[in-house]
Amino acid sequence: MLTLLKYVVQLLIRTLEIVMRTGEWWNRNPVDVVREATRTGGAPNISDAFTINSQPGDLYKCSSKETTVIPVKAGETNLLRFINAALNTELFVAIANHKMTVVAADASYTKPFTTSVLMLAPGQTTDVLVTMDQPLSRYYIAARAYASAEGVAFDNTTATAILEYDCGCAKPGPAVQPIFPALPPYNDTAAVSAFTAAIKSASSVEVPGPVDENLFFTVGLGLFDCPKGKTCGGPNNTRFAASMNNVSFVFPGTTSLLQAHYQRVPGVFTTDFPAVPPVPFDYTAKNVSSSLSQPVAGTKLYKLKYGAVVQLVLQGTNIVTGENHPIHIHGYNFYILAEGFGNFNPATDNAKFNLVDPPERNTVGVPANGWAVIRFVADNPGIWLMHCHLDVHITWGLAMAFLVENGEAELQALEAPPPDLPTC
Repeated sequence: MLTLLKYVVQLLIRTLEIVMRTGEWWNRNPVDVVREATRTGGAPNISDAFTINSQPGDLYKCSSKETTVIPVKAGETNLLRFINAALNTELFVAIANHKMTVVAADASYTKPFTTSVLMLAPGQTTDVLVTMDQPLSRYYIAARAYASAEGVAFDNTTATAILEYDCGCAKPGPAVQPIFPALPPYNDTAAVSAFTAAIKSASSVEVPGPVDENLFFTVGLGLFDCPKGKTCGGPNNTRFAASMNNVSFVFPGTTSLLQAHYQRVPGVFTTDFPAVPPVPFDYTAKNVSSSLSQPVAGTKLYKLKYGAVVQLVLQGTNIVTGENHPIHIHGYNFYILAEGFGNFNPATDNAKFNLVDPPERNTVGVPANGWAVIRFVADNPGIWLMHCHLDVHITWGLAMAFLVENGEAELQALEAPPPDLPTC
């Protein structure tokens, strides 16, 4: 706790708090990109650029004059909050010649640790302290893709912003060329694993237990047959799909899930989402049988009693290709007990659980051809979507929803909608 207190004091005396938002840019309307992919069943066009605080930076044509510049003073310690606002890309981030001390992730405090590189999935946030202890000059902040899927096209460009010391090195006269940071290779899964393994809760936590619901969900891609007489954009004239436990989630068209639940509207969803895969197989095998690649489309929910302790194994699959899937649950934070590669084996992997200081997050990266185990208490009644935070995957159906029942006390029940709530 003394170490954490030291960094809290540094936070209180910092001179600057900086929000760094990374994103993606298309040279066309992104809605049209999604619509075209939905129509063809193929993958959407990759982005044309990444951005930092809405600007691509010096390494792209026509954007160097608008590169984001962050003025800093030598000797100060600043808090930088990095937010990945991209749609479809996980990103490595680094600052040239500067170490970053991670102090929070997804708005939960962490044990401080020092790193030269961050990896953020879409929707994730990481707070870092950076001490301006380098010679007076200009230093790039750079972001590039972490692309874990083999053989899949990705945006292989790099966005930059500039950390500029108050040194007069930008004007008058020609600006000093910023120093560039070392970034991992685009497929450096080992760097990702090392970073995520270092994130732990700020102090010991009371991990909820005993477990009431032991769930095992596969997460991954799949393929649908192309409609007869149509041409589709997936492999061998198929349409891309994605699923959890072989169910490719279909969003309701006219009535929201929560409205249907509260008003007991029939026919919108069912509550028969499977607690385990309907067909067990070697999930991470190099050659998964094509008979396992086609999921079932449906709007299936899993029902949880109020207050139930839920332990969920998220198992990645190698159907079509293995990939790191950032899985997010609406309405809940959870503890990440463990992560690993290959098929989860309770006989050996339960011993790897961190039950002392596991990180508390709302998005977990399920490693490519690997697994992650999370635990939470179902104490927020209603219907809560769980989905992959890669936008393309949720459009393909990599989602499901929990229906959390009301508890017995007054504050444990779903509130009525406001009278002026717009109807769908």
